[in-house]
Amino acid sequence: MSSAYSAPAAPTVVSVSELNRLAKAIIEQGLPLLWVAGELSNFKRYDSGHWYFTLKDPGAQIDCVMFRHKAQFLDWVPTNGMQVEVRACPTLYEARGKFQLNVEVMRRAGLGTLYEAYARLKARLEKEGLFDAARKRPIPRFPATVGVVTSGQGAALRDVLTTLRRRMPGIRVVIYPTPVQGEGAAAKIAAAIALAGSRAECDVLVVCRGGGSIEDLWSYNEEVVARALVACPIPVVCGVGHETDVTIADFASDARAPTPTAAAELVSPDRAELRQTVEHWHRRLQRVIERRLEDRMQRLDYLSRCLVHPGERIRHQLQHLEHLANRMCGAWRRNSEGLGWEVSGLARELAAAAPDIGALCSRNADLAKRLRVAAARTVEGAAARVANAATHLAHLNPQRVLERGYAIAESTGGVVRDGAALAPGDELKLRFAHGWATADVTRRGE
Repeated sequence: MSSAYSAPAAPTVVSVSELNRLAKAIIEQGLPLLWVAGELSNFKRYDSGHWYFTLKDPGAQIDCVMFRHKAQFLDWVPTNGMQVEVRACPTLYEARGKFQLNVEVMRRAGLGTLYEAYARLKARLEKEGLFDAARKRPIPRFPATVGVVTSGQGAALRDVLTTLRRRMPGIRVVIYPTPVQGEGAAAKIAAAIALAGSRAECDVLVVCRGGGSIEDLWSYNEEVVARALVACPIPVVCGVGHETDVTIADFASDARAPTPTAAAELVSPDRAELRQTVEHWHRRLQRVIERRLEDRMQRLDYLSRCLVHPGERIRHQLQHLEHLANRMCGAWRRNSEGLGWEVSGLARELAAAAPDIGALCSRNADLAKRLRVAAARTVEGAAARVANAATHLAHLNPQRVLERGYAIAESTGGVVRDGAALAPGDELKLRFAHGWATADVTRRGE
């Protein structure tokens, strides 16, 4: 078997702890979880709940440990010399360098074959549709007669009868006795189921037996029993073994119960619970009726108070009409008085706000006179400033300069202010006080 573990490069010298740790890692990663068969020997159970034992065959042996949290689920006690099969993980106990198996599951030898047969039959019947939920029938809630297919001397029958008597004594019970284990038990169980179906004297059928090993319960894993359950025209409840036991009959029946007692509880209503339910609904119905009666009586009283003679009703209506008329007259009077006061107030406000036309006209004439005087003064001041500005402008007028004999020389670049800007041959335009002329530059000086 190849290992996925790659050992690191070993140093020159390793300690015993490092060697055991390396060996443990190689074993646990290289060997998978597997089933091992052998004979039990040296079995010891410690106070801690852990089990230590040896598993051997004619050629070798190996130490095993099964810890308490795994061993507590085993429902039988192993003994020395027993042939068993264990599902375990190979490992190494580092402290002592001991190769051992850490056991997770233990079963008696041969159970693996039985389980494989169980799985094959379950898969085949399930493929045929025998376990389909759509095929299963509902269990009647109030059966008058319950049939029981089980051993006539077994504890399961006593548990069923005790439970039915406690929950609903009035239920009629029909027993179809049959062996529940041993050679030929499956065929006899199937025949009892077929007999109950053909007689059709029961409303529901209970197929049950007490707990036991897988070999003890094997009759309920037979195909003949499964097909008899499916063919039965009566709804069937299966209560075989303990809660952890699951058989083919559980899947083929219409309903599964974990124990025979639970099956009896499933097919029978609880008398005490029904009595409580009936009493609850009785009290509730009584309260509803009382409330309805009280409501009707109260409504009758109300209607009797509302029933008035027509003449009395007319008198009340006339009184009400007179009351409304008085209210309307009072409201009209108050409204008229309020409007009168409002008009008087507005008249006073209007009189107070009326203008004095004569005073306004006099003030308007005075303001017009003052405006004319101010406008004349403004115009005179503006004329004086204009004349003064004209005098100053006359002194700055270039025409006056030209009239004194000067001329303005202009070239293509504008007025000539510097002779250095001219070159011989340039044409000049000379502007005089009256007219203009052109001239050519022949020479220039600084």
